[in-house]
Amino acid sequence: MTDTHLAPNLFAPARLGPLRLANRLVMAPMTRNRATADGVPTPLMATYYAQRASAGLIIAEAATPSAVGQTYPNIAAIHNAAQVAGWRRVTEAVRAAGGGQMFLQLQHGGRNGHPDTSGLTPIAPSPIPLPEAIHTPAGKQPAVTPREMTADDIRTTVADFATAARNALEAGFAGVEVHSANGHLLHQFLAPNTNRRTDAYGGPIDHRVRFAVEVADAVAAEIGAERTGLRISPGNTVNGIEEGEETGDLYAALVSALADRGLAYLHIGFADPDSPVYQDIRKRWPGTLMANPVLPADRIPADGGRHAAERLLAADADLIALGRPFLANPDLVERLRDGSAVNPVRDRYLMYVGGETGYTDYPVAGA
Repeated sequence: MTDTHLAPNLFAPARLGPLRLANRLVMAPMTRNRATADGVPTPLMATYYAQRASAGLIIAEAATPSAVGQTYPNIAAIHNAAQVAGWRRVTEAVRAAGGGQMFLQLQHGGRNGHPDTSGLTPIAPSPIPLPEAIHTPAGKQPAVTPREMTADDIRTTVADFATAARNALEAGFAGVEVHSANGHLLHQFLAPNTNRRTDAYGGPIDHRVRFAVEVADAVAAEIGAERTGLRISPGNTVNGIEEGEETGDLYAALVSALADRGLAYLHIGFADPDSPVYQDIRKRWPGTLMANPVLPADRIPADGGRHAAERLLAADADLIALGRPFLANPDLVERLRDGSAVNPVRDRYLMYVGGETGYTDYPVAGA
């Protein structure tokens, strides 16, 4: 592990492919449920992101590449002209605020959807339902059994990701992050408990990583590898995922399969610099590594996450993604730089409901 005093400065400029970032702090993608029911980003979302324009890179919240990929109500999307136009207003607002670069996360929910939300039966690698209730416009309901994806479904979904990536660039984003984490579709293909297939996309690990690799390759072919990132969350059990004892081997295979593709970055969610899995991924990944540190589940640390961020920089991460600290502190970069006190998240319920409260009304330091 690199000595802390030799680690890159959190506030120093950085390069990300062809892009220059003003600092190494990244606003992590966070679903906030403020889009319209049709997935169109709203003017309020433009205000929210513009307030946080001092981040070196903003990764905008998960946007679905197709209607069947929708997860919860009021999730943003990027598969039609109205959605592209809505996102364009967001990227323009961030630029007008003097902001840096923006990527858009592309997320297909797979089995984490419901007909009452999308109007469609969700699709997944295998017909195994989410083992918990799911949010719908009518409140929480039991999950439905997804339809197992056919070979045609797989080809169509890969193409949908590529089209969504092209749409993102049309909307003014500098690139996209393919979401292969947190129990959504790509992660469902990776995990043995959600992928019971017996074809080329199921069974042994090298088959289960195939779908994620094909999606990353298709997106990179569409917009350029230097504008394509990938997010993973090794060992994460959210949304009923169980990797069992395969986590190390699973991500060794996935990372090795993509290591020579020249992708913009690999983003590790819930990264622990002392974890053997993290350390192995860092050794295998030759390019930019973005890391999202593990922070307390019930609060923002008093230092806003700076200590955790600097530990990851000392463990050879190149960029640091922070979520809830940016949610509650639009001026987080400035607060971390000068040691100002940080705002707490006032009410977790407000993270996922519409309106300004708990969204655009967090004060800046000194206000």
